[in-house]
Amino acid sequence: MQIQTPDWVKHAVFYQIFPDRFAKSKQPRKRLLHDARWEDWEAMPTLQGYKGGDLWGIVEQLDYIQSLEINAIYFTPIFQSASNHRYHTHDYYQVDPMLGGNEAFRELLDAAHARDIKVVLDGVFNHSSRGFFFFHDVLENGPHSPWVNWFKIEGWPLAPYTGDAPANYGSWGGNRALPEFNHDNPEVREYIMEIAEYWVKFGIDGWRLDVPFEIKTPGFWEEFRDRVKAINPDAYIVGEVWGDSRQWLDGKQFDGVMNYLFAGPTIAFAAGDRVILDQVQSRDYKPYPPLFAAEYAQKIQELLELYPWEIQLTQLNLLASHDTARLMSIAGGDIPSIELCTLLLMTFPGAPSIYYGDEVGLLGALDPDSRRGFPLEAAWNNEILNTHRQLITLRHKYPCLRTGDYKVLYAQGEVYIFTRTLDNEQLVIAVNAGTSDSKTNLDVSSLHSLPNNVLYGGAELEWNNESETKQVTLHLPARSGCILM
Repeated sequence: MQIQTPDWVKHAVFYQIFPDRFAKSKQPRKRLLHDARWEDWEAMPTLQGYKGGDLWGIVEQLDYIQSLEINAIYFTPIFQSASNHRYHTHDYYQVDPMLGGNEAFRELLDAAHARDIKVVLDGVFNHSSRGFFFFHDVLENGPHSPWVNWFKIEGWPLAPYTGDAPANYGSWGGNRALPEFNHDNPEVREYIMEIAEYWVKFGIDGWRLDVPFEIKTPGFWEEFRDRVKAINPDAYIVGEVWGDSRQWLDGKQFDGVMNYLFAGPTIAFAAGDRVILDQVQSRDYKPYPPLFAAEYAQKIQELLELYPWEIQLTQLNLLASHDTARLMSIAGGDIPSIELCTLLLMTFPGAPSIYYGDEVGLLGALDPDSRRGFPLEAAWNNEILNTHRQLITLRHKYPCLRTGDYKVLYAQGEVYIFTRTLDNEQLVIAVNAGTSDSKTNLDVSSLHSLPNNVLYGGAELEWNNESETKQVTLHLPARSGCILM
């Protein structure tokens, strides 16, 4: 079977936005909640507080997003909900009025598309919320409700708000606020398919699927793909799966997953023993213990052999998300760790994804701290921002960084060197994760051409003309990387 994935994803740089925390609109377009008691924007976020970000605010910030050369946005949920993160869906057909409603989303979608920026929404289809109107009917009417079989009801009475009695219904992670759908019910299945179709017809460019591994009904995701792709063959379908995803990346279900198998080893190599263990040990992607270059090379090779190449090119690669601590906090504020991780992210096959604020060095420990308001410009780390700008520009400029072959050239100690090659275009990427300057002798006889131009970083090249083979000595400062051509 020939695997087909959306070509645009191979050339995309994603920006993940948590809508409540990115930007408040400056224009007076909100009709509701003028006097709402929003949490202070710069205060540490709380589990239940709202900061008042909205979609019109994002429209006003599209110039900034475009200036980063971002060409795709992934939004965490935007539908009506009773939580600041909106993973508790009340109505799948209504954008939350706090964000501006369907009208604001229409404006945002059109404005993004006018700039050739794709928009991917978060689909929470494993569970709803206690406030979802079908489940609320069950709460009101018990076994008399026509919606009983839409959920995993185990007995009566239901206890949605107290821990003193059994909940008597299935919920995600045992959280009573998140009743699970009964996906074996054909009507539930059809309902979710129609939601997916509705928003693709509305104009979105794809779906990020929340905890899709929890839906075990045979054929569910195959049908989801067929129904979505029938409307837009180029729609992107990406799943939140933290580990080995071969079960879903068979060409019949998802185009990619959030690639935590890249994130974990990359942070473990580039940040090493700077990783703050309290920020990562409770998560599944294991950016620890520290890795040497040879160990990192092995993990990367295993990852590249895990899925077909067409899938590798449409993976959603990331270093942090709303479900993790921010990279700045994981690395204990170490800027070289951020820059090395970003270099490896922007030169790896697949679509890189930047969690809003990471490009300016925003701190954030585990949830809810990882969901801070986007900082004022005075608080930006311009060194980190410039690193992102340079690397994104280079990724767009050189096709080999997007779709070229990936080959490890050298992996010893704390020095890791690889090539990206597409036809006659070839770049060499080198990282010195160590605390001392490195001097590496490279056999470059297998390269298409001899690298002599430093596109990024502060490396120096010294040619050995006496050797029978083509050799170059690469000098890299401590805790730095480079791109050579």
